[in-house]
Amino acid sequence: MDKVKNVLMVGVGGQGIVLASDIISLAAMYAGHDVKKSEIHGMSQRGGSVFSHIRFGKKVYSPVVPAHEADILVSLEEMETLRWLSYVNRDTTIVFTKTRINPANVTEYPKHIEQEIQKHFHNSIVVDPSEISETRDSAKYLNTVILGLVSTYLDFSDDAWQQSIRESVPHGTYESNLAAFYMGKTKYRANR
Repeated sequence: MDKVKNVLMVGVGGQGIVLASDIISLAAMYAGHDVKKSEIHGMSQRGGSVFSHIRFGKKVYSPVVPAHEADILVSLEEMETLRWLSYVNRDTTIVFTKTRINPANVTEYPKHIEQEIQKHFHNSIVVDPSEISETRDSAKYLNTVILGLVSTYLDFSDDAWQQSIRESVPHGTYESNLAAFYMGKTKYRANR
């Protein structure tokens, strides 16, 4: 692959954006790519904006995804999706969850975000976390379920993903995270 692939992951503190971006970065490395990653944790407390740029290919010089060049935008919070639309283009795949976390001092959440994104970006996939929490004992693996979905757009081997997940997730959670990953991969591959 000569073209650099650009993945942008966004959300708020506590959603597992940094962990998910670590997993993608390691999987890309194990798949034989040069990888660069840049992340901002936003406010250190839960609820602050968090984002991570991941770029991989034969040779990558900058860790920052240029505007309008994201191949995949992954958002674990609806309003964060809106904030990062300047990084997408008509070919970008947008994966976002129906999760709403009001920022500090915001009393009314914008309406119709999902409909507007789907109206203007035809390569958008909406994930309803309530569907996941019904099938898992906890929604805490949402980020790993989303990675399973994202994996269907990335040409990495299962071994690369498994090794990356094993090395990245907290001790004792590998099996649960791996099951969540494959649930996302299987469920959303069928819908493509």
